[in-house]
Amino acid sequence: MIRPIDVKILRIFVGEAVRLKGRPLYEAIVEEARQRGMAGASVCRGFMGFGAGNLLHTAKILRLAEDLPVIVEIVDTPQRIDSFLPVADAMVEEGSIVVQEGQAIFHLPLRIRDVMTENVATVDVRTPLPSVVDLLLRREVKAVPVMEGRRIAGIITGGDLLSRARMPLRLDMQGQLPFEERTAQSSTPEFARMTAQEIMTTPARTLNIKTTVIDALKIMAGKNIKRLPVTADDGTLLGIVSRTDVLAAIARASAVAGHLEILPPGVRSTARDALFTNVPTAGPDTPLADILEKLVLSPLRRVVIIGEDRKILGLVHDWDLLRSFVQKESPTLVSRLVRALTQNEKPLPVLEGTARDVMTTEVITAHPDTPLADVISTLVEKKIKRIVVAEDGRLLGIVDRDAVLKALAGQ
Repeated sequence: MIRPIDVKILRIFVGEAVRLKGRPLYEAIVEEARQRGMAGASVCRGFMGFGAGNLLHTAKILRLAEDLPVIVEIVDTPQRIDSFLPVADAMVEEGSIVVQEGQAIFHLPLRIRDVMTENVATVDVRTPLPSVVDLLLRREVKAVPVMEGRRIAGIITGGDLLSRARMPLRLDMQGQLPFEERTAQSSTPEFARMTAQEIMTTPARTLNIKTTVIDALKIMAGKNIKRLPVTADDGTLLGIVSRTDVLAAIARASAVAGHLEILPPGVRSTARDALFTNVPTAGPDTPLADILEKLVLSPLRRVVIIGEDRKILGLVHDWDLLRSFVQKESPTLVSRLVRALTQNEKPLPVLEGTARDVMTTEVITAHPDTPLADVISTLVEKKIKRIVVAEDGRLLGIVDRDAVLKALAGQ
């Protein structure tokens, strides 16, 4: 039997003519709710009403009003409504806000159009590669569709930059480098001469706007794809969706759905079902040279620092190691370290110090029986790719976004 869940109903009464930064207030409220991942919002236009000013507004034929009453209604979990209420209150200078408790059964379509990013950064096939990299860093995105007129000719991802353009460092590690080191790659004649067309992946796999989130999940998990452009029936680019968008949508839906038929079967899984146990480990006094070797050999790009009985003491990411030597202002060593981390260049540089000198001691963990939906929420909220799984403080393994996608898809 499907049981309703506790919800709160937020109703915002405003005038149709009220504006916020040049746009209708009701429209701004709905867009803010969408951006913040609320379950949904509806706008109703009244045909008669009056407010605190006692002025009657009506839609009668002989007295058309330009400021008819409008109601924005949002239904979501109590926690999410409580979080959104201060935001809505700050937006409404004239009107009323009503909060009501209730129960609801959600039937959520989980459409790709509801989770995709619409404001897509794009480049032309003739765009110079340095400009492509600059756009990716400036917009803080990991992929960009390549356009030839109105047609999607291909897509450039961080993997394309590493494999085809021989860029020496991942996009998410660029911020750890000094400006001079970061821009040195684009100053080389070979890199500067390249265009988007020369390194893009083509043809680009796309999703139709009518695709469901569940179908997108299966495609991403089955083809190991992290980002997909979204198109209309005629091929027009409408947006782009990432695996993070898909995971966030499933996490939101699992939090408010009164039934689970609309969710992938794997959402009933736990962290234990997506566990990666081949995790590199080391002690706090392990030399950094050994830590570097473990980082280079592992696809996880991190080493868990443990003590007795596998008690977790900290974590060393590849960027922790890089940041440490950037701060020591050793350009030559930094260059060698970059090549070792990204291109597996041998021999590895000799590093001074131990894991204790660079490790992060605040480690985000999950219990092996944590529901996969909660694991997803943590990954999305903390903006991390992987989470350490532990029981009684002892390391069991790591769960990453790829494993979560495959577990959700039942693969």
